[in-house]
Amino acid sequence: MEPPRIVVLGGINMDLVVTVERFPVPGETVVGRAFTTYPGGKGANQAVAAARLGAAVSMAGRVGDDAFGHQLRHGLAVEGVDVSGVRVESGSPSGIAVIQIDSSAQNQIVQVWGANQSVGTAEVERVRDAVAGASVLMLQLEAPVGVSLEAARAAHANGCRVVLDPAPAPQGSLPQDFYGLCDCITPNETEAEALVGFAVSDTDSARRAAEELVRRGAKAAVIKMGERGAFYLTHGEMGHVPAFPVKAVDTVAAGDAFNAGLAVALAEGHALAEAVRWGAAAGAVAVTRVGAQDAMPGRHEVEALLREMRT
Repeated sequence: MEPPRIVVLGGINMDLVVTVERFPVPGETVVGRAFTTYPGGKGANQAVAAARLGAAVSMAGRVGDDAFGHQLRHGLAVEGVDVSGVRVESGSPSGIAVIQIDSSAQNQIVQVWGANQSVGTAEVERVRDAVAGASVLMLQLEAPVGVSLEAARAAHANGCRVVLDPAPAPQGSLPQDFYGLCDCITPNETEAEALVGFAVSDTDSARRAAEELVRRGAKAAVIKMGERGAFYLTHGEMGHVPAFPVKAVDTVAAGDAFNAGLAVALAEGHALAEAVRWGAAAGAVAVTRVGAQDAMPGRHEVEALLREMRT
């Protein structure tokens, strides 16, 4: 069987990661335990994860004309991602994310967009070509919102599903017509709160947030709640998928693994409830290892975890 085709438009960053016992308070200096760099960016993470899960993936985005940029583009190609749509932006630095991880595996992240903010018409045209015959377009908010909106319109016109991860949390409201182009919108609790305007902290508030997002036009909403699992809702069904019991060492990019698992399962024809389980399993595998793209799971790992939980 031919692998499903997935197109990703999104951010490509180099992650600069410091591990600490605890996060500093304002004005305080703490001594870190380790420092390393990992290829990241929400779009790139999701592209790598989808490729490892068996999809044929095309990526659209931009990197800077610097050492990070060339590393990032090469790393995607090594993972089997089609990078013909990843442009090197002359005179611009690559995007970076400065990440702190504490002893409980929680993280704090500061992003500098760099070349990601130059994503524009050329990437929309690339997506327009790539979505013909593709099953899913994956979007996030690391590219300009207007660009992602135009890409969603191109996908919708071609009968390609749109999965929007509204991350990082939007600084203001999304364009109203964006919701109607989303076959599935997948915020975490923080992002859901930014969209709907009330706190999302448990299954009941996740349900109310999902109802609001569907009311705005999304065909389905999936609220990612970390160790509390995920809540999903459409006009015809809703449910809660518990988190898989694993020992977390690093939660960076867990949401990206979730989205890739969800998107690949949808592209392969699974119903939403099963696709959410795939997402939860992919996210669970990702938190058991350190890094962003390095932590993205392979298909055999996700399938093994799903089998284990069903026995």
